[in-house]
Amino acid sequence: MKNPVTSFLILNLALLFSCISCNFAPGSYPYAERYEINCSESDLILAVEKFKIDNPEFNLPVKTQLKDGRRDDNDHWYHVYFFYEKENVIFKTWIRRNGEKSTVLAFVAINDGLILGNWMYINKDFSKGENKIQKEKFERLIFEEVKKRIQRE
Repeated sequence: MKNPVTSFLILNLALLFSCISCNFAPGSYPYAERYEINCSESDLILAVEKFKIDNPEFNLPVKTQLKDGRRDDNDHWYHVYFFYEKENVIFKTWIRRNGEKSTVLAFVAINDGLILGNWMYINKDFSKGENKIQKEKFERLIFEEVKKRIQRE
C-alpha cells in the first residue's frame, strides 16, 4: 500500500504545476491574438500605412518615441502601434509573413496612457470578459479596416 503522505505530496505538486504552467508559455509573444490574412507581408504593411493615412487619429503622438517597423535587420516582426485617443491607450501589434501566401497581424498588448510601461498583454493579463471586449474593439476599429485596404492581386 502506498504511503498516503507521498500520494498527497505528488497530487499537490501535480496540481501546483498545472496551475502555474500557463504562465510559462514558450516563444516570443506567446499570448498574442493572431489574425491570418491571405496576402504578402508587404501588402499588409502597405494596408496599415494606408489606414493610418486615412485615420491620422490612430497615429501615435511623437512624444511616445515608438516607431513602426523592424527594430533592426535581424528582427522577425514588423512592429506597428496604434493610438486610440478616445480611451488614451496604445495598441501594440506586429506583422510577420506566415508561409508563401499568408501573413499574420498579431494583437499583442495595450498600454494605458502615453507613458510606456503600463502594458497589459492580450490573452494573459485581462479577465476573460475584458479580453473579449478588447479583442472585439481591436477587430472593429483596426483589423477590419486594415483588411479593407489590402491590395488584391
